Amino acid sequence: MRQNFDECLALTLRAEGGFSDHADDPGGATNMGITRATLSGVRGHAVSKADVRALSREEAVEIYRNIYWSQVRGDELPMGVDAVVFDQAVNSGAKSAVRALQGVLGFKQDGVMTRGCVRSAQAADHAALVRDLCAARMNFLRRLSTWLVFRRGWTARMETLEQAALAMCAASRATAQI
Repeated sequence: MRQNFDECLALTLRAEGGFSDHADDPGGATNMGITRATLSGVRGHAVSKADVRALSREEAVEIYRNIYWSQVRGDELPMGVDAVVFDQAVNSGAKSAVRALQGVLGFKQDGVMTRGCVRSAQAADHAALVRDLCAARMNFLRRLSTWLVFRRGWTARMETLEQAALAMCAASRATAQI
């Protein structure tokens, strides 16, 4: 089992940025991509916007690792694929990210990451899988009611994510050939 969590996390954190409370964002107040609802769930009680604003990087990293990375089994996914699936988990929920991967791989889309799905991702052409996942996510984003508000940012995020994930795939391939 190899870990690419830190590199994937850095990529997602660059896209998420700091505190935001955009009126058109259904997630409401967020900090480093962590919503008020998520933080409330983790802490076991309702939190305020001020609590979200004060979220530490250390707590955000713990949430990312325990809620998103572990649920998508990031340590078992191929490099590059892990970045795309993880980023979607952060942006749309772990079940949504797993369903997207399952759909691209031809599995039943139930949102439960199985060993068979992981093995299929490992056996696939990783770069093609990254491209397919990014295309599927862009199609998903275009169908959202908030597309017109956030399209520039989402498009830039997806372009950056796809390029970085493809670079991870290439680096992994190069390492495997040594």
